[in-house]
Amino acid sequence: MNDPVSPRISVVVPTFNRRERLHRVLRSLAVQDIDEPFEVIVVSDGSTDDTDAYLHSADVPLPIVALVQANQGPAGARNAGVARAMGELVVFVDDDVVADARLLRAHRDAHHRLGDRVVVIGPMLDPPDHDMSPWIAWEQAMLAKQYDDMLQGRYEATSRQFYTGNASVRRSHLIDVGGFDTEFRRAEDIELAFRLADHGLTFHFEPSARGEHYAERSYEAWRSAAYLYGRNEIVFARDRGQSWIYGFRRHTFRQHHVAIRVLVKRCIRSDRWRTRSVALLERLALQTRLVRVRRYALSGVYAVELHRGMADELGGREAFDRLVG
Repeated sequence: MNDPVSPRISVVVPTFNRRERLHRVLRSLAVQDIDEPFEVIVVSDGSTDDTDAYLHSADVPLPIVALVQANQGPAGARNAGVARAMGELVVFVDDDVVADARLLRAHRDAHHRLGDRVVVIGPMLDPPDHDMSPWIAWEQAMLAKQYDDMLQGRYEATSRQFYTGNASVRRSHLIDVGGFDTEFRRAEDIELAFRLADHGLTFHFEPSARGEHYAERSYEAWRSAAYLYGRNEIVFARDRGQSWIYGFRRHTFRQHHVAIRVLVKRCIRSDRWRTRSVALLERLALQTRLVRVRRYALSGVYAVELHRGMADELGGREAFDRLVG
């Protein structure tokens, strides 16, 4: 059901040059099983393909609010959607996440059940018909482990699980904390989640709010994202009032297998060692057919890039050694 005149729910979908995948996402939103008005706001963030024309065409499978802007990154695109939103509840869906027919109902029901000071996170699951690259399959496996840990009660959902590919929060809270920080083009969702937590909100994982994640990203972009996440971790700790991250990162580093710890420290101390080690891990990951070996190799590459980003933002090897011990 979709009534743009009096929506209670606003779905915000940022997009950039993903016209075909976006169409699949909008098709899934057109068949939502929910007895409540909702609107869909699509923000084309500087797209250079035919996305903008598509958004104003008869091919769009449901009524939408189409916003077109110069490229500002995902934070700026989501902020534009939130600013235009009319609903009390904002549901963020990425342009590569195909919604289950009950996704909006599950988000709404969770907020009704848990109160108005909660952030709801839904899973982004493996599509059965999507041939994922090895690094995307690794990423999805890491997400699946987090979902299983939360389902099994090993830990509760926190700000660190707030991935805006499939999540919801009341619009008033987004306005109160100032929305997404456009300074960040990676981990902008986690940075916002820290502020929502400081604002007194709690986080809830809702397994029934299911989406299928048709992720595509180059290997170079995947590696670059790991490095930027590492740098931003230190920025958040040092400049954004999240000093607890230092202890958290010290703890998580010590939880790594000894081989990963040794690899990371050597790669941070020597660019030559890093270049050779990462190249070896890449060949192993991209050539082997053994899933476990591939995942170990990609875990090594990700750990090196993440911690290299942290070390660079800290100021070098010595500061990194002081952090992790």
